[in-house]
Amino acid sequence: MDFGFTEEQLMIQDVARRIAQEKIAPSAEHHDQTGEFPLENIRTLGENGLMGIEVPAEYGGAGMDPISYVLAMVEIAAGDAAHSTIMSVNNSLFCNGILKFGTEEQKQTYVRAIAEGKEIGAFALTEPQSGSDATAMRCKAVKQADGSFVINGKKSWITSGPVARYIVLFAMTDPDKGARGITAFMVDTQREGFHRGKTEPKLGIRASATCEIEFTDYVARAEDVLGDEGHGFKIAMGVLDAGRIGIASQAIGLARAAYEKTLEYVKERKAFGQPIGAFQMTQAKIADMKCKLDAALLLTLRAAWTKGETERNGGRFTTEAAVAKLTASEAAMWITHQAVQIHGGMGYSKEMPLERYFRDAKITEIYEGTSEIQRLVIARHETGLR
Repeated sequence: MDFGFTEEQLMIQDVARRIAQEKIAPSAEHHDQTGEFPLENIRTLGENGLMGIEVPAEYGGAGMDPISYVLAMVEIAAGDAAHSTIMSVNNSLFCNGILKFGTEEQKQTYVRAIAEGKEIGAFALTEPQSGSDATAMRCKAVKQADGSFVINGKKSWITSGPVARYIVLFAMTDPDKGARGITAFMVDTQREGFHRGKTEPKLGIRASATCEIEFTDYVARAEDVLGDEGHGFKIAMGVLDAGRIGIASQAIGLARAAYEKTLEYVKERKAFGQPIGAFQMTQAKIADMKCKLDAALLLTLRAAWTKGETERNGGRFTTEAAVAKLTASEAAMWITHQAVQIHGGMGYSKEMPLERYFRDAKITEIYEGTSEIQRLVIARHETGLR
C-alpha cells in the first residue's frame, strides 16, 4: 500500500469536505427531525461528481478510484450519516453492479442519470422474510414467451425507495435452483405495476428515506435483465463487497465527528477545578477512541486499495471489505457511545449532535450484512469451511 494520496484524491476529498461543512452539516438537524429527503443537497453532490466517483467519465461520473471514494464518503458522513447513506447506495450498490454486468445501453440509461445526480437509484434485495438469508426470497419473475418477465412480490427496507427512479431488483426466476435461480433486473419505478409502501420510521439516518416496495404484474423486458439470467445472487454478493467499503467509510466519518466533538468538550468542560480531559479515565477513553478510529480508517483504505488491485488484476476483496466493515461499524458504535457518556447529560440532549451520531451509528452494524454475517464471511474465507 502507498500511504500517500494523489493530488486528484485530495481534490475530491476537499470538494466533499467543503460541501459537507457548508451545506450538509448545517441542515443535518433539520433533516433528522423532519425526515425530509435532502434532495437539494443530493443534487449538489451529483453536480460535483460525488454520486458516481468510480463511474467513468463516459457515463457521467468522476472516473476516480476506490481510495477517492473512501476519502469522499468519510467527509460526507462526518457532515451527516444519512446523506452518506444515499451517496453510498448510488455509488456502490447501484452504479457498481451495472458497470460490471450491464449492457452499454443500461450503462448509458441508468448509470449516467444517477452519476450526474439527475435521478436517485436503489438496490432491492431484502424482503420481509429474507434478510441475511437472501436465497429465501419470494419475489418471483416468471419468464414469458417473448423473453420478458412478469414480476410479483415485495421488497423491504429499500434505501431511497420512496424517491428512487431506478432500482436494481433481485427476483427468483427458478425456485428449484436456489441461489442459482435468482436474476437481477433494472426497474423503472414510473412503469405500471410498481408500488411504494409507507416510509419507515427509523431510529437513525432519518433523512435517508426507506420503504417497502411491491410489484404487481410488473413487466420487465428482456433488455431489463442485468447480467445473465440466474446470476443474480452472484451479482448481489459482488456488489455487497463494494458496498461494505462504503458503509465502513460512513462509520468512520460519523465516528470521527463524534470524536472531534468530544476532544473539544473535554478541553472546555471543567469539573473539580480542571478540564475533564485531564482525568485519567477520560484520557483512557480518548486514547481508545483514537486507536479504534485509526484502525478502522487504515483497514478501510486497505480494502479500497485491494478493490482497485482486483479491478486491474482480477481476484476478490471479500475478506478485506468484511474486515473493514466489521471493524469500522463496531468502532463507530463504541466511539459514539463513549462520546455520549463523556458529554453526560448534554450528550443525551438533542441540543447537541452526539445523540444523533449515536443513533446513526447503530445501523452500520446492521445493513449490508450484520456484524454476525461479517464474522461468518471472514471466518469462512479464512478457514475454507462452510
